[in-house]
Amino acid sequence: MQQVQVQFPARLVKSLSLSSLPATSNLQQIASSQPKGVAKVVLKKGKTQLFKNGSPMVYSGAVDRIIGRPPPRTGDVVLVTDGTEKPIAWGLYNSVSMFCVRLMQLDEEVPRDPSCALNMERLLEMRIDAAIELRRRLGLPSANTNAYRLVNSEGDRLSGLIVDVFGESAVIASSAAWVEKHKPEIEAYIRKVCVIKHIKWRPSVEILKEEGLDLSDLKETDPSTYPERTKVLENGISYAISMEGQKTGFYADQRENRQFISTISSGQKVLDICCYTGGFSLNAMRGGAVNVTGVDTSLPAVELARENIVLNNVDPERITFLREDATEYMRHALTRNESWDIVILDPPKLAPRRKDLQTASGMYRNLNSLAMQLTKRGGFLMTCSCSGAMTQSGMFLRILQGAASMAQKKITVVRQAGAACDHPVNPSYPEGTYLSNILLRVL
Repeated sequence: MQQVQVQFPARLVKSLSLSSLPATSNLQQIASSQPKGVAKVVLKKGKTQLFKNGSPMVYSGAVDRIIGRPPPRTGDVVLVTDGTEKPIAWGLYNSVSMFCVRLMQLDEEVPRDPSCALNMERLLEMRIDAAIELRRRLGLPSANTNAYRLVNSEGDRLSGLIVDVFGESAVIASSAAWVEKHKPEIEAYIRKVCVIKHIKWRPSVEILKEEGLDLSDLKETDPSTYPERTKVLENGISYAISMEGQKTGFYADQRENRQFISTISSGQKVLDICCYTGGFSLNAMRGGAVNVTGVDTSLPAVELARENIVLNNVDPERITFLREDATEYMRHALTRNESWDIVILDPPKLAPRRKDLQTASGMYRNLNSLAMQLTKRGGFLMTCSCSGAMTQSGMFLRILQGAASMAQKKITVVRQAGAACDHPVNPSYPEGTYLSNILLRVL
């Protein structure tokens, strides 16, 4: 008998082949196979979509009930479900924090990465590998830059974990209980970055208190395993940094903004207020500034800034770093009728929380008013806020307008920027956007 071959459309063949495969496991099926079972955090009616859309933290007010015998403990893996107890995601539970669960993987993602389902060690490895690959595609590290952010918390889908790389050293900033629990695994995966030889652990003590951690339980990294100081390269400029310095020791988030300053500084007289270790100042010098003055209240920061002059073979006659209060320095400069072509103002976080906005607004207004008065007519003021509450409030530009009125100046916005590209932001978590960098022309 002659065989008859029937040609099916390619799309139908693909559909038939897929339908013959076994059903893909979802979280409920995987959880049911766990020997101890997995507790469920059931959301209130109307709260499900927010987290399906990617919001990374379930706040306690969104929770209707918790199902589990015994109840879950801080750090345990839990299922997050809708009101019918159908899982929408899994995450790590905290019995004390206002963030009841930090979500790690949505149910719809499980078919793509089934090995990560309810498996924090495997998920950690995958997410850190993805973070490494993203930085590689962004050109980090490079021959000119070996200081960068490797993991940016919610932006890399590891809420509560920040990792900054400084040459052969990594600084890990922890602000979640789960991060402390998985410290050995995190360190092991970070060491996969071939150049990392030293790891410094910097827990955010006040935040971890709110996470319910007993600070006596935090094991300090042996100081002998990491250097107190190290040297890094950013955009071809060398910096000595302290591993005990502010934040993680160096503000990699301003890298692209510092480089921009170098493009507008040729022949200019530059004032760098709250200069820290001299990042903007040194970029101004690299760009051809005729004279640069940096001011900061921190003696250790100013000492490092002065060391960075030597590291970069910069003419010490053209650059000066002073330890002075920013407000006092600017007021005294006004009495001396001094002015600059470019003024940079990068103060510390003045509004740590939303409740601090009113007080911080006045401080930003006063600082910027002084800075505008010190900027030559037609000159530039690069002003910054690293307060997430301020940036997210949308108030910063209005405050700058108020500062201009106080200073009897007119301003136009020339450039608006934020953190460098190695600080990705999850759009479902806009709170991750914290840095405002605005270049103003002052008239």
